[in-house]
Amino acid sequence: MSRKIKIALTLLLSILCAGVIGFMVTMDLDVIDALYMTVITITTVGYREIGNPSPQAKLFIIALILVSVVAVGYAVSVFTEYLISRSSVREIIFKRQLKQIKNMENHVIVCGYGRNGRQAVEKLQDYNRDFIVLEKNQEVIDEASLDSKYFLRGNANEDETLLNAGIERASVLISALPDDADNLFVVLSARQLNSKLMIISRASEETTVRKLKLAGANNVILPDLIGGQHMASLIVSPDLIEFWDNLSYGGNDGVNLEQVSFEQMFDHKRSCNILDLNLRKETGCTIIGYKNPNGDYIVNPDPSIELVPGSKIIVVGNTNQIQHLQKVYRIGD
Repeated sequence: MSRKIKIALTLLLSILCAGVIGFMVTMDLDVIDALYMTVITITTVGYREIGNPSPQAKLFIIALILVSVVAVGYAVSVFTEYLISRSSVREIIFKRQLKQIKNMENHVIVCGYGRNGRQAVEKLQDYNRDFIVLEKNQEVIDEASLDSKYFLRGNANEDETLLNAGIERASVLISALPDDADNLFVVLSARQLNSKLMIISRASEETTVRKLKLAGANNVILPDLIGGQHMASLIVSPDLIEFWDNLSYGGNDGVNLEQVSFEQMFDHKRSCNILDLNLRKETGCTIIGYKNPNGDYIVNPDPSIELVPGSKIIVVGNTNQIQHLQKVYRIGD
């Protein structure tokens, strides 16, 4: 609370107390009647007085009116200034955000900052990806540990909000809203606004998965289903799952997975095989998977497999190795 507001509140409270005490003394009123007289005097509403004021009471009323006019006027100006300035600050921040977003390309739009939205943002930060979070609840934004510059307040269901977030230039949209119907609407709107966008959506019910994919989602995640399978796997093969967790959630301090496309590795169109790439020697990372242009995956690919345009490799490495890989192949630029 600002110093001016504290002064204004103190003045109003002081005048109210002084008025109640003054009327109790000069007109011999009880507390309720004295408070009534004080309020109608300060607000100058002109309601009926209680009893006939004595000459001393009249002088007190005159003094109370003169003092309260100044104090109330000051308080009103302070509160008005505070409300206007707060609104102006939010408007300035909003315009600054829009200007910042206009310069963003191939960024990630995260719709909703609930549990899943926060987890997605933390992972994006680990990989230094540009992102913007769409959240309609100002209270959530205020209480978030994430800097407010990453938030754009608005309803992700509205096309205007998605356009403000730069959806036409974005590479990925993550719809992590708690309601399946809202996620479905976001996916439909996003697909219409950007046909090349990769869309990942959250779903609560298995029956919604097919609808979301028909609406345009590339991938649909069922957090509750994954959580249950994960807990069961911890019983069946705990060491394997612990190792996989280190791969998937290593962050800055652990082991990470990275995908690299043919186009990121080469400027030309000529193919080469995995052995010729010599990625292990160049970056320290190990190739554990290959995805051909048709979308088929090969685990632990043979070194003789040809890397062709449209294909991707999946690599694993520690933090330093992955960072070196990203630097060599300009991943994320």
